[in-house]
Amino acid sequence: MAGTAPWSEDRARTIIADHRSLRGALLPILHALQEHFGCIDDAAVPLVAAELNLSRAEVHGVVSFYHDFRRTRPGRHVVKVCRAEACQSMGAERLLDHARRRLSAAPGETTADGAFTLEAVYCLGNCALSPAVMIDDRLHGRVTPARFDALTRQEEPA
Repeated sequence: MAGTAPWSEDRARTIIADHRSLRGALLPILHALQEHFGCIDDAAVPLVAAELNLSRAEVHGVVSFYHDFRRTRPGRHVVKVCRAEACQSMGAERLLDHARRRLSAAPGETTADGAFTLEAVYCLGNCALSPAVMIDDRLHGRVTPARFDALTRQEEPA
């Protein structure tokens, strides 16, 4: 999974500089930082704010508003369970409850071994094959609890 580099202020400054001239640079900078480091490190907020002439509160507000931005590193695998209407109608809440039990982690949490981060999301765009789950960047449809177990078992370390 992308985003495994350890925090580096120098690298963060380079990423910020590389994206600073883009229109609406804040979001592209935040996405690039998360892509590289796996999260938006607290130390990045003042760097971004200073470079874009924004307050720290403005940058923090954007990071905390958008659910795709993380403040802590995710597990080695990110499991997203769709909770949108189509998936709900096909058992997504039961599937999410199963995922909580299987992984021993609530949405937004990472398993104790660091293998999985569980996220509840609203629409993966796979409504015709609901309920849908995305593991890392791979989308899966018609996921039953048994299929969920098989998919996550494939991703576990040997």
